[in-house]
Amino acid sequence: MFSFQVTSKDNRARTGIFSTPHGDLITPVFAPVGTQATVKTLTPEHLKDINASLVLSNTYHLYLRPGDELVRDMGGLHKFMQWQRPMLTDSGGFQVFSLAKTRKIDNDGVTFKSHIDGSTHRFTPEKSIQIQENLGADIIMAFDECSDPNDLKYSKIAMERTHRWAERSVQAKTRADQALFGIVQGGVNPDLRAESAHFIASLDTPGIAIGGLSVGETKQEMHDTLDVVLPLLPENKPRYLMGVGTPEDIINGVARGVDIFDCVLPTRLARHHSAFSSEGRLNMMNATFSRDERPIEETCDCYTCKTFTRAYIRHLIVAKELLAGTLLSIHNLRALIRLVESLRASILDNTFEARSAALLAQWANNASRAPMIESKK
Repeated sequence: MFSFQVTSKDNRARTGIFSTPHGDLITPVFAPVGTQATVKTLTPEHLKDINASLVLSNTYHLYLRPGDELVRDMGGLHKFMQWQRPMLTDSGGFQVFSLAKTRKIDNDGVTFKSHIDGSTHRFTPEKSIQIQENLGADIIMAFDECSDPNDLKYSKIAMERTHRWAERSVQAKTRADQALFGIVQGGVNPDLRAESAHFIASLDTPGIAIGGLSVGETKQEMHDTLDVVLPLLPENKPRYLMGVGTPEDIINGVARGVDIFDCVLPTRLARHHSAFSSEGRLNMMNATFSRDERPIEETCDCYTCKTFTRAYIRHLIVAKELLAGTLLSIHNLRALIRLVESLRASILDNTFEARSAALLAQWANNASRAPMIESKK
């Protein structure tokens, strides 16, 4: 039911096909994030129009609201949100990590308080798998613990706990139509990361995720960690870099052999009036766009760029119209999907290595958030 085939390589960069019950994923692939069974401001038809092939939803949030059993009774996530292409759910581990002030971790699991109403809940590996089986995504994650990447002592504790929880997740899984990915942890310590890569690979799950990055480490530390981990993973399994998805990160990840990416950044930026472009990240609220008749990006094939001017989008923002967020989300997501499509094409024609430096330079000014965005994080 699940299989992965590498179809071409250019040094460490590669293309592949991961077969799932809801269709084949052509990798590398970028997944828009639909935290609460929706990619914010977009419909499934919008996602099809931008050629999205994989959507991620969030175990923690859907467990709390509307409840995983309700989603199960409504036919599972695909039917509930009317998305018939592949889906992925995370384990809830990262969200629990984010609730540092309201959660307690022990070797069995995590007790935490809901961010909605303060009620107390408990996740264990078995509970996480049960929730994800109720949700019914094609790809599910082993329960893991994400730690501060610079805390070596605790990173080792969290890594060892993640390994025990991964074994329990494998044992708890009952559905044959879901692919369980183990998760590599270990902070930014190369020895811990190597140990974790070897252990998770030994579980022989259909795919392997790399967690605990983009949580405070430097870009160089991220790259160094990937350089340690990826060569230790089996060639015949897809590799998923969790929660990482700036244009620069995607290019650097693909260059090192990553197959799957996800990130909230494109839609989050859209809600803060920012757009990806070859000129660098654009603040569409800027008065300089008030009479600009150009699209956001001349070469972009998305509905937003084929239909509307920068001036119109700025008007929507100033008027506080909700359509602004929709149009910018369409553009930003399509920009990353187009980027991944171009990376796949360059690997297939063996020009990725030659083009990667130019692509990094082209996208360099989109890598960091503008000050306005930083202040609203």
